[in-house]
Amino acid sequence: MTIANLVDNADRDVWEMIRSFNSQRDPQLVSQKYRKMRKNAFAFFRGTCHLFYQDLPIESSFSFAPPVWICGDLHLENFGTYKSDDRQIYFGIDDFDEGNLASCTWDIARLLTSILLAVDSLEFDRSDGDQLMRVCLNSYVNMLSAGKTGAICEDNARGIVADLLETLSHRKRRDLLEERTILSKDRRQLKFDDLKILEISKQQKNRVAQAIENWARDREDRNFFEVLDVGFRVAGTGGLGLDRYLILVEGKGSPERNYLLDLKQQLPSALAPHLIQPQPQWTNQATRVMQVQKLVQPAPPALLAAIDFNGGSYLLRELQPTQDKIELKIDQISLNQLEKLIETISQIAAFAHLHSSGKMGAVIDRDLIQFGQNLDWHQELLNYATNYARQVRVDYQDFCKATSDFQGFPYLNPIF
Repeated sequence: MTIANLVDNADRDVWEMIRSFNSQRDPQLVSQKYRKMRKNAFAFFRGTCHLFYQDLPIESSFSFAPPVWICGDLHLENFGTYKSDDRQIYFGIDDFDEGNLASCTWDIARLLTSILLAVDSLEFDRSDGDQLMRVCLNSYVNMLSAGKTGAICEDNARGIVADLLETLSHRKRRDLLEERTILSKDRRQLKFDDLKILEISKQQKNRVAQAIENWARDREDRNFFEVLDVGFRVAGTGGLGLDRYLILVEGKGSPERNYLLDLKQQLPSALAPHLIQPQPQWTNQATRVMQVQKLVQPAPPALLAAIDFNGGSYLLRELQPTQDKIELKIDQISLNQLEKLIETISQIAAFAHLHSSGKMGAVIDRDLIQFGQNLDWHQELLNYATNYARQVRVDYQDFCKATSDFQGFPYLNPIF
């Protein structure tokens, strides 16, 4: 079997597959997820990573490409900025919820498909998409062939990534606090807006605070993590419907040096049923996500921790003032800017795969370099992305017909 094959459409019920996947999540937040997915085929693709791997021809030739630690949900909007332990601001992959040990081409196939769908959403010509896919693949394999790891920061960034990093270098913690909190009598509390930060019960706040206290108890800096306020955080697309909290902590002193933390529920990866390579026996899913991020990123964020809470595992990380994404919007990005962004993103993907080489089952860098120098798989991968983008467009139309009742559906707070 070759990867150019399309999925079998016989008796394909996309709506039922999506409903089944999201059936255990908060139904009101899932309704919001569906409304986001209706925006265009690119948004639909972002919210259906599980479909991509259900459809992937696992026994195809490209599944036997060298195994590395992959993001698993690599698309154009899963990149962003963050500050590392060295206090440098980087631009890199910022979502590892689906991370696993798998063929490097799984990441690239998903990235290439996302390019074609993003081109549609930005109203560029589809011929531009073909060219941008080749830019992506060439940039990735050139960096892979060179065998050198690296990172994108203010010193070497180009185009809109450089602009973003330069802007964020001037943003202070107080700016983030003013945006997300209100100050009352020298004490901060979260700014609830019924949209992105939702108020929760006192009982639920206490449960979250207790989980943070239990985790921090043996840390020298445990006073840093004294919880001042907790709210439910609504963010992203694919993860909507899962438990997620925004936590205000004492940090380095109230009121100006408080910190904001993100606590996110982690479930098994959408890749899990389809993996070929043996995986480590992780303690829990949050540990998997945390460790994959550390294996892949040359300079991981300053705070990452796995926490047991509510009968599951959650990833704790700092919400930073220098954290942001590049959103792809019509009239805000030119074709030339998009090309430079794709070159940068493709280099980051190569850096990530090379950085994970030789670690916990991933191939050594020499094998990745040889794979990058081999031209045999390039056209097959491009063909698959082209064909699968067509499939996504069909699935998106079917999804829109099935969810017409969600159009204009009023926003409802999740049930706690």
